[in-house]
Amino acid sequence: MTNSLSKNLIYQRKLKGLTQKELSDRTNITVRTIQRIEKGETEPHLQTVKLLAVAMDIDVDTLLPLNNPREEDIQKKWLLLLHATPFLGSVIPLFNILAPVFIWIHKREDNKIYDIHGRKVLNFQLTMTLVFLFALSGMMFIGHLIMQGTPLMIFLFFGVLIYTFIVMCVNIYLVIKDRKCYYPLSIPFLSIKRKAKNKMATIVLIVSSFFFSCSSHAQTVSRLDGSQITVDSLDRKIKQLMTDAKVTGMAITIFNDGKSVYSKAHGYRNKKESLILTDSSNIYGASLSKAVFSVIAMKLVEEGFIDLDTPLESYLDKKIYEYVPQTRWHDDYSNLKNDTLYHKITARMCLAHTSGFPNWRFFLPDQKLKVTQEPGEGYLYSGEGMVYLQVVLEKLTGKGFEELASEIIFEPLQMTNSSYEFKPSFEKSMAYGHNKDEQPYQKDKDNEPRAPSTLETTLEDYTKFMTAVFQRKLISENSWQEIFKPQVRIRTLKQFGPLSKQTGSYNDDIKLSYGLGWGIFFTPYGKAAFKEGHGSGFIHHSVIFPEAGKGILIMTNSENGNSIFKELLEATLKDTYTPWEWENYIPFEQKASN
Repeated sequence: MTNSLSKNLIYQRKLKGLTQKELSDRTNITVRTIQRIEKGETEPHLQTVKLLAVAMDIDVDTLLPLNNPREEDIQKKWLLLLHATPFLGSVIPLFNILAPVFIWIHKREDNKIYDIHGRKVLNFQLTMTLVFLFALSGMMFIGHLIMQGTPLMIFLFFGVLIYTFIVMCVNIYLVIKDRKCYYPLSIPFLSIKRKAKNKMATIVLIVSSFFFSCSSHAQTVSRLDGSQITVDSLDRKIKQLMTDAKVTGMAITIFNDGKSVYSKAHGYRNKKESLILTDSSNIYGASLSKAVFSVIAMKLVEEGFIDLDTPLESYLDKKIYEYVPQTRWHDDYSNLKNDTLYHKITARMCLAHTSGFPNWRFFLPDQKLKVTQEPGEGYLYSGEGMVYLQVVLEKLTGKGFEELASEIIFEPLQMTNSSYEFKPSFEKSMAYGHNKDEQPYQKDKDNEPRAPSTLETTLEDYTKFMTAVFQRKLISENSWQEIFKPQVRIRTLKQFGPLSKQTGSYNDDIKLSYGLGWGIFFTPYGKAAFKEGHGSGFIHHSVIFPEAGKGILIMTNSENGNSIFKELLEATLKDTYTPWEWENYIPFEQKASN
């Protein structure tokens, strides 16, 4: 089938005068995938073939002739479902119509035989249902008026049931034998020749759409530019990207009007053991921790423990380096004894990454903590800065950071599977980070609570947090405005690596900045706020557009995760504004060509 499909695709594409790039633009299928199909290197999903056929305005059969036993067997199974599911109507009212309707709508474009059989099944079931209801009403009402008519109505009532049962059984036999069907005495509500204005078809579609919307919460997702994408298309796009880029697992939530309209997990939490990722799987949050910490810090500012612009050391009874460390390493400030700059650092600087501390002390040549640039002078991403703020807050409140996070965030939002320390209860559902070859890393389970980096959470829980952000819960409106106010402009060429030392005007058009715990940029749809995370084989990205009510949360357990973020943001939100090069979100196709 693969060779036949590849030849047909090449022939039809050239016949239509399309390049691979033009066909990719029409279908949202990557050029690389089209190339692999045309070379016969992969056997695409039927829905992918359908997208290609629609884009070229041809029938699916033109690309994918049914010419092997496996496909014929699959076809026979779908036909059996069409003809057998009406038996559900004997248990659940009207499911003799609704069940085949769902199958017909799903499969009718894949092959003409599904469309023809589906219409015949529905015509018969609609006819028999009307006759059945007529007989039933006759038994209930006419019999009261004309007693002599009651036996006739009873005969008609049971006659319809017996006749329907026999015809359905006969057609199941015909389908098994040679994929044919025959339903006598059917009213042609749905003509075998398709009519766009067929009223009954419209009614059926409306009813089925209602049931589909109930089961999946939203059949379409609205994007920034007002366009929409269907949930089915999203599922296909996500699976295609994950397969092509070798992304082991991904949990994703999309927001419309500040509410979740799509929230699913795909792939594996441990590929080696074939363990499936779910929305309740424990996922290491990495630097998504910082977004949560910004809310905790602002809550404590509201309660008067600190001010954003007062040097943190001034709140303490003694110098920070004079305290005896209570953890393995992160509250050991003994190396600051001779530092002349750290005493200038404020809470605002810590949250906006202008403290002057490095990202982590162990990235320095001597692995000794020190301030590497003037506090408040410019952007320098720093986990150490947030840890410093955390330690001061713990000393001022007399509470550990896990206790503060539980009181301010986890308990109010009912984030029951989230913590800044790994708990034994996470064992049964934990996701493992995977390297670029999709081999799992060993799970780090002994982290002490650190505000910028040790969050353990789930898709379900972090979706609750982002919903609270959209709805401005937990802290005051003034505090939210402070979080999302640009505190420092960013002009570095990259966020990390050698180019993070060089500056330019590349992101001036979006006014790339940092707020308090969140990155900020500006778009035609208003201000956007983002937070990402990376560590131990997990790579995440989140971005919200508060004025548009749109947003997305992407959590992956793969070192290849960021290679699909650019395309995923464009497909799900039409977000072409996120500074993907600065973030180093290099698409997997571009990596492969380098």
